[in-house]
Amino acid sequence: MVQLMSASVFGHAAEPIVVDVWSDVVCPFCYLGHAILEEAVERFPHGSAVQIRYHSFQLNPGFAVGDAILADDYLTKQYGMPKSQFEASHAQLSARGAQAGLDYRFETTLMVNTLDAHRMIHLAKAHGQELPMVDRLFKAEFTEGLNLADHAVLADLAVELGLDRADAVKALETQAYEQDIRADLAQARQLGISGVPFFVFDNKRAVSGAQPAEMFRKALDITWQDRATQST
Repeated sequence: MVQLMSASVFGHAAEPIVVDVWSDVVCPFCYLGHAILEEAVERFPHGSAVQIRYHSFQLNPGFAVGDAILADDYLTKQYGMPKSQFEASHAQLSARGAQAGLDYRFETTLMVNTLDAHRMIHLAKAHGQELPMVDRLFKAEFTEGLNLADHAVLADLAVELGLDRADAVKALETQAYEQDIRADLAQARQLGISGVPFFVFDNKRAVSGAQPAEMFRKALDITWQDRATQST
């Protein structure tokens, strides 16, 4: 469902159309939503006029920094979910993901505290590599089973995207971009976001969850129509 936002968060929207996305890199629905949104933008006739901006969100902010355990073990321990329950969910997500070109491998997916991964997204953003970094972190988490709490792993991923290893290591060691991350989290609270992914189109309409591409296309169409109306 495309929801109308009740108040302005970012102020008057300027060109291009902006889609603000709150997500976490250990959220499998966020990976799917990310892929479906990108597909919707690519197929949108005015896709070149759309800018996607990512904002930090933490599903498990209390998870110990630096620790890593299998996500399935975490779900079992934290929520008492029987294995059959999350295996059914995994199967459904894997099927939807495959349709979007994603390769979920839940048996090796790790649960970590994602603060440092979010630092890498903000570092990449400063170098014009925000979306490639988001893509790379999701793939590392859900296909490759990499430990996104490991600074060496994160620095390797930064280097893959052409970023300087020294800059990545410094950002991790000095806990850089903390203010930016906290601002993202504060905006999420202001909007009442309790789950991700969460998408805001031009600061007016919201879509929650990994919705079908048609829902994102509808939001883009309506947003474009709003722009056309404003310009007349």
